Amino acid sequence: MVFSMTSETLTVPGGNLYYELRGTGPLLLISQSGEGDASRSVDLVDQLQDAYTVITYDRRGLSRSTIDDPGAGVSVRQHADDVHRLLAHVTDQPVIMLGQSLGASIGLHLAVAHPEQLSLLIAHEPVSPWLLPAAVRDRHRAELSELRALYLDEGLPAALKEVPRVLGITSDAEPDLTPQPMTPQRQANFDVFLRHDFAAVIEDELDLTGCRTRIMPAAGLSTPPTVFDHQCAVALAELLGTELVRMPGGHNGNTSHPRAYAARLRELLTTADIR
Repeated sequence: MVFSMTSETLTVPGGNLYYELRGTGPLLLISQSGEGDASRSVDLVDQLQDAYTVITYDRRGLSRSTIDDPGAGVSVRQHADDVHRLLAHVTDQPVIMLGQSLGASIGLHLAVAHPEQLSLLIAHEPVSPWLLPAAVRDRHRAELSELRALYLDEGLPAALKEVPRVLGITSDAEPDLTPQPMTPQRQANFDVFLRHDFAAVIEDELDLTGCRTRIMPAAGLSTPPTVFDHQCAVALAELLGTELVRMPGGHNGNTSHPRAYAARLRELLTTADIR
């Protein structure tokens, strides 16, 4: 069955957000990782659109979403406010949110600020060093700062050699995935991610005390347990007193193993009595 896709642009304070809706059924928002825009998880959306109306979007500053002052940067809290405005524009009902990496960090801020908008947040390996004990937190913030400096000093090829190690991105993948070539647009998105969003992650802070949103921490089966984002997922589960859910693939399992990831996601949502 072929499902139609609709796209719109929403004006937000200081910029515009491009977003897409595909499929049928309950609303499921996917907030992407890294330089990923609304098209980055197309293979995952293909596996979900028969059961969910999937919302994807270009984070502020990426691809078709604009920012009035590109040099100013955007905090994780501001990214979450963008998602709040997007959801308020699309629906007055709570939605399921799948947050990947930075998208999970954004979801945690939304869960605290606007719990009425989320029926469930699946937080896959949030890049949130504030979840970690002080000494570990400072070490990993320094690691991210060094990677950002490497990009600023030596450029994207040098940084891309280190990104998989720092974030736990694995090279194995399912066959026949949609190609994601390193286009000029994707290079520009990497610049926003490494130059500005890395700084936002390093500076980010959040207090989850009293958060009313149902949160399901998740981590990739093949993500090395030594990387900070896996440690953040473990720390989040411990903080919430809940189980850490394991997902196919590594830090980028939603794009590297979309079929297995979608099957696991359906299983989790069925078990959680959320369709």
